[in-house]
Amino acid sequence: MKKIAIVLLGTILLTGCTIVRISSNIDIMTDVILSKNNNLFNHVGKGYKYYVPRGVTYIDTDEYNEKLYSSGNYYYLYVDVISYYHKKDFNYDKDESAYFSKKIDNNNKKGYLEINKLDNGKYYIEFMYNYAKIECQVEKDQIEDAILNSSYILSTIKFNRKVIKIMLQEDYFTNKEETYDIFESKKVNTNFLEVGNENS
Repeated sequence: MKKIAIVLLGTILLTGCTIVRISSNIDIMTDVILSKNNNLFNHVGKGYKYYVPRGVTYIDTDEYNEKLYSSGNYYYLYVDVISYYHKKDFNYDKDESAYFSKKIDNNNKKGYLEINKLDNGKYYIEFMYNYAKIECQVEKDQIEDAILNSSYILSTIKFNRKVIKIMLQEDYFTNKEETYDIFESKKVNTNFLEVGNENS
Protein backbone atom coordinates (compact mmCIF):
# COMPACT_ATOMS: atom_id res chain seq x y z
CA MET A 1 0.00 0.00 0.00
CA LYS A 2 2.88 2.36 0.80
CA LYS A 3 4.38 1.76 -2.66
CA ILE A 4 1.10 2.67 -4.36
CA ALA A 5 0.78 5.83 -2.26
CA ILE A 6 4.35 6.87 -3.10
CA VAL A 7 3.79 6.22 -6.82
CA LEU A 8 0.54 8.22 -6.79
CA LEU A 9 2.11 11.07 -4.82
CA GLY A 10 5.10 11.11 -7.15
CA THR A 11 2.82 11.18 -10.20
CA ILE A 12 0.81 14.09 -8.79
CA LEU A 13 3.95 16.06 -7.95
CA LEU A 14 5.58 15.43 -11.29
CA THR A 15 2.51 16.24 -13.36
CA GLY A 16 1.81 19.35 -11.27
CA CYS A 17 5.20 20.88 -12.06
CA THR A 18 5.62 22.64 -15.33
CA ILE A 19 9.03 22.56 -16.97
CA VAL A 20 9.53 25.38 -19.46
CA ARG A 21 11.78 24.40 -22.32
CA ILE A 22 12.77 26.48 -25.30
CA SER A 23 10.90 25.25 -28.32
CA SER A 24 12.84 23.82 -31.21
CA ASN A 25 11.05 26.34 -33.36
CA ILE A 26 13.60 29.05 -34.23
CA ASP A 27 10.94 31.74 -34.30
CA ILE A 28 9.74 31.05 -30.77
CA MET A 29 13.28 30.48 -29.48
CA THR A 30 14.46 33.93 -30.57
CA ASP A 31 11.31 35.64 -29.26
CA VAL A 32 11.66 34.01 -25.82
CA ILE A 33 15.36 34.74 -25.34
CA LEU A 34 15.40 38.25 -26.82
CA SER A 35 12.41 39.31 -24.71
CA LYS A 36 14.24 38.49 -21.45
CA ASN A 37 15.98 41.30 -19.61
CA ASN A 38 19.36 39.64 -19.10
CA ASN A 39 21.93 41.58 -17.11
CA LEU A 40 24.60 38.89 -17.27
CA PHE A 41 28.05 39.58 -18.64
CA ASN A 42 31.43 37.88 -18.50
CA HIS A 43 33.24 39.62 -21.36
CA VAL A 44 34.05 43.31 -21.82
CA GLY A 45 34.89 44.95 -25.15
CA LYS A 46 35.58 48.55 -26.24
CA GLY A 47 32.47 50.38 -25.08
CA TYR A 48 30.30 47.31 -24.52
CA LYS A 49 29.97 44.09 -22.55
CA TYR A 50 28.12 40.81 -23.06
CA TYR A 51 27.65 37.27 -21.82
CA VAL A 52 29.46 34.34 -23.43
CA PRO A 53 27.23 31.32 -22.68
CA ARG A 54 28.50 27.98 -21.39
CA GLY A 55 29.80 25.87 -24.27
CA VAL A 56 31.01 28.94 -26.20
CA THR A 57 34.65 29.99 -25.99
CA TYR A 58 36.04 33.46 -26.64
CA ILE A 59 39.01 33.19 -29.05
CA ASP A 60 40.22 36.62 -30.17
CA THR A 61 39.37 40.29 -30.84
CA ASP A 62 40.29 42.33 -33.92
CA GLU A 63 39.06 45.92 -33.42
CA TYR A 64 35.30 45.39 -33.00
CA ASN A 65 35.26 41.90 -34.45
CA GLU A 66 35.31 39.05 -31.99
CA LYS A 67 35.89 35.41 -32.77
CA LEU A 68 34.08 32.79 -30.69
CA TYR A 69 34.00 29.01 -30.92
CA SER A 70 31.43 26.31 -30.10
CA SER A 71 30.96 22.68 -31.14
CA GLY A 72 33.36 22.81 -34.06
CA ASN A 73 32.08 26.14 -35.41
CA TYR A 74 33.46 29.66 -35.34
CA TYR A 75 31.12 32.56 -34.59
CA TYR A 76 32.09 36.04 -35.75
CA LEU A 77 30.65 38.89 -33.68
CA TYR A 78 30.75 42.51 -34.80
CA VAL A 79 29.53 45.26 -32.46
CA ASP A 80 28.72 48.57 -34.15
CA VAL A 81 29.28 51.13 -31.38
CA ILE A 82 29.19 54.07 -33.82
CA SER A 83 25.72 53.21 -35.11
CA TYR A 84 24.60 52.66 -31.52
CA TYR A 85 25.91 56.06 -30.44
CA HIS A 86 24.20 57.84 -33.33
CA LYS A 87 21.05 55.67 -33.01
CA LYS A 88 21.18 54.75 -36.69
CA ASP A 89 17.95 53.21 -37.93
CA PHE A 90 17.71 50.50 -40.54
CA ASN A 91 15.18 48.58 -42.55
CA TYR A 92 15.19 44.87 -43.33
CA ASP A 93 12.89 43.23 -45.84
CA LYS A 94 12.09 39.58 -45.28
CA ASP A 95 13.73 37.40 -47.95
CA GLU A 96 11.27 34.76 -49.13
CA SER A 97 14.04 32.87 -50.98
CA ALA A 98 16.10 32.35 -47.80
CA TYR A 99 15.96 29.14 -45.77
CA PHE A 100 14.79 31.32 -42.88
CA SER A 101 14.24 35.08 -42.75
CA LYS A 102 12.82 37.15 -39.92
CA LYS A 103 12.67 40.83 -39.05
CA ILE A 104 13.06 41.51 -35.32
CA ASP A 105 11.63 44.46 -33.39
CA ASN A 106 11.64 43.83 -29.66
CA ASN A 107 11.48 46.55 -26.97
CA ASN A 108 12.85 49.17 -29.41
CA LYS A 109 15.78 46.92 -30.28
CA LYS A 110 15.79 45.98 -33.94
CA GLY A 111 17.46 43.34 -36.02
CA TYR A 112 17.01 40.38 -38.30
CA LEU A 113 17.81 36.71 -38.56
CA GLU A 114 18.55 35.23 -41.95
CA ILE A 115 19.72 31.70 -42.76
CA ASN A 116 20.80 30.63 -46.25
CA LYS A 117 21.98 27.26 -47.51
CA LEU A 118 25.48 27.27 -49.00
CA ASP A 119 26.81 25.27 -51.94
CA ASN A 120 28.92 23.20 -49.53
CA GLY A 121 25.75 21.97 -47.77
CA LYS A 122 26.27 24.11 -44.67
CA TYR A 123 23.98 26.90 -43.52
CA TYR A 124 25.12 30.51 -43.28
CA ILE A 125 23.55 32.39 -40.36
CA GLU A 126 23.39 36.19 -40.13
CA PHE A 127 21.87 37.34 -36.86
CA MET A 128 21.77 41.10 -36.22
CA TYR A 129 20.22 42.56 -33.08
CA ASN A 130 20.78 45.68 -30.97
CA TYR A 131 23.67 47.06 -33.08
CA ALA A 132 25.59 43.79 -33.04
CA LYS A 133 25.81 40.96 -35.56
CA ILE A 134 26.87 37.32 -35.44
CA GLU A 135 27.79 35.33 -38.54
CA CYS A 136 28.59 31.64 -38.70
CA GLN A 137 28.43 28.55 -40.92
CA VAL A 138 26.98 25.37 -39.43
CA GLU A 139 25.58 22.00 -40.38
CA LYS A 140 21.77 21.74 -40.55
CA ASP A 141 21.53 19.84 -37.26
CA GLN A 142 23.53 22.59 -35.52
CA ILE A 143 21.32 25.51 -36.58
CA GLU A 144 19.21 25.55 -33.40
CA ASP A 145 22.27 25.48 -31.12
CA ALA A 146 23.89 28.30 -33.11
CA ILE A 147 20.70 30.39 -32.88
CA LEU A 148 20.42 29.64 -29.16
CA ASN A 149 24.02 30.73 -28.48
CA SER A 150 23.71 33.78 -30.72
CA SER A 151 20.44 34.82 -29.07
CA TYR A 152 22.01 34.73 -25.61
CA ILE A 153 25.06 36.69 -26.75
CA LEU A 154 23.11 39.37 -28.64
CA SER A 155 20.44 39.74 -25.95
CA THR A 156 23.04 40.53 -23.28
CA ILE A 157 25.02 43.21 -25.13
CA LYS A 158 25.06 46.40 -23.08
CA PHE A 159 26.72 49.57 -24.29
CA ASN A 160 28.64 52.12 -22.22
CA ARG A 161 27.64 55.40 -23.83
CA LYS A 162 30.13 57.45 -21.79
CA VAL A 163 33.08 55.32 -22.91
CA ILE A 164 31.91 55.43 -26.53
CA LYS A 165 31.56 59.22 -26.36
CA ILE A 166 35.14 59.56 -25.08
CA MET A 167 36.38 57.27 -27.85
CA LEU A 168 34.57 59.39 -30.46
CA GLN A 169 35.92 62.65 -29.03
CA GLU A 170 39.47 61.34 -29.12
CA ASP A 171 39.19 60.54 -32.84
CA TYR A 172 39.52 56.90 -31.94
CA PHE A 173 37.63 55.91 -35.05
CA THR A 174 39.54 58.06 -37.56
CA ASN A 175 41.72 56.58 -40.27
CA LYS A 176 39.78 53.32 -40.39
CA GLU A 177 39.87 52.12 -43.98
CA GLU A 178 37.35 49.27 -43.79
CA THR A 179 33.63 49.95 -43.59
CA TYR A 180 31.23 47.26 -42.53
CA ASP A 181 27.47 47.74 -42.44
CA ILE A 182 25.78 45.25 -40.10
CA PHE A 183 22.37 46.53 -41.14
CA GLU A 184 22.69 45.05 -44.60
CA SER A 185 22.39 41.32 -45.19
CA LYS A 186 25.49 40.13 -47.00
CA LYS A 187 23.87 37.00 -48.47
CA VAL A 188 27.00 34.94 -47.80
CA ASN A 189 29.42 37.43 -49.41
CA THR A 190 30.95 38.80 -46.26
CA ASN A 191 34.60 39.69 -45.89
CA PHE A 192 34.82 39.11 -42.14
CA LEU A 193 33.55 35.53 -42.24
CA GLU A 194 35.82 34.67 -45.18
CA VAL A 195 38.90 36.19 -43.52
CA GLY A 196 38.06 34.40 -40.27
CA ASN A 197 37.73 31.04 -42.03
CA GLU A 198 41.06 31.53 -43.78
CA ASN A 199 42.80 32.19 -40.46
CA SER A 200 41.21 29.28 -38.58
